[in-house]
Amino acid sequence: MSSDILCIGSVLWDIIGRSAASMRVGSDVPGRITRLPGGVAMNIAMTLSRFGLRPALLTAIGRDAEGDELIAACARMGMECGHIYRSDDLPTDRYMAIEGANGLIAAIADAHSLEAAGAKILRPLEDGRLGSADAPYAGLIALDGNLTEALLSQISQSPLFAAADLRVAPASPGKAERLTPLLTHSQATLYVNLEEAGIIAKARFASAAEAAEALLHRGAARVLVTDGGNASAEGRQGQGIITGAPPQVLVTRVTGAGDTFMAAHIVAEQSGATRDEALARALRAAADYVSGEIGS
Repeated sequence: MSSDILCIGSVLWDIIGRSAASMRVGSDVPGRITRLPGGVAMNIAMTLSRFGLRPALLTAIGRDAEGDELIAACARMGMECGHIYRSDDLPTDRYMAIEGANGLIAAIADAHSLEAAGAKILRPLEDGRLGSADAPYAGLIALDGNLTEALLSQISQSPLFAAADLRVAPASPGKAERLTPLLTHSQATLYVNLEEAGIIAKARFASAAEAAEALLHRGAARVLVTDGGNASAEGRQGQGIITGAPPQVLVTRVTGAGDTFMAAHIVAEQSGATRDEALARALRAAADYVSGEIGS
């Protein structure tokens, strides 16, 4: 079956501990621990699937029991898994986070297998299955920052991505700087939060609109900047900046909210929404997600 969008990057198991209590360093509280398919590329793909698109995954997953379970889970959700790189000697990646009533307390992303696989995950884009250097893939691509800085830099100059509508998200603030080579890519739209925007621009910003303006000034073609419960901004070269306020909701979870925002924005644009409508729909979807109104 054909797909509507490629999701390139991290597909792994999310192990999330959640407690209704506020937490600090050293807290030991009751709560729930869940294991769900996750990773930036996976979270985006899951939201795209919920909105009726069929994503194809380009990632690295081990040939271990956890990997087999993960592939089966992706297939059940309607994702195209035929182009995934399966490694015989690399384990399936994992992400672990602790969330309290006061938000994300700490997280560790073990995406070493994805990093070790490197450019092998991109083979379908060059061997003719999805595209080639002479006939590059011309559709939508969601790209996450769990790839190495070297591979992201290679992608920024690669003819394999020259015709794609490239949507880029950092994996976390700690990896935001990896996206610097893609900042000036003419086909790229960057989805970042206020902290990540500051890391990429090497500055501090008081608002999403200010951050968007600075990234455009640094050569970005288009950016979307979120700021939690504060106003978000979307900026395009030559078309200025628009802002939108997210709905006020009770926050029950935060891991995956940014990925949900990005996927909902892509779907809105695919349906013909205006700039303002697409931003508003993405903010609503993210609010529904963090409030627990839609499934993970």
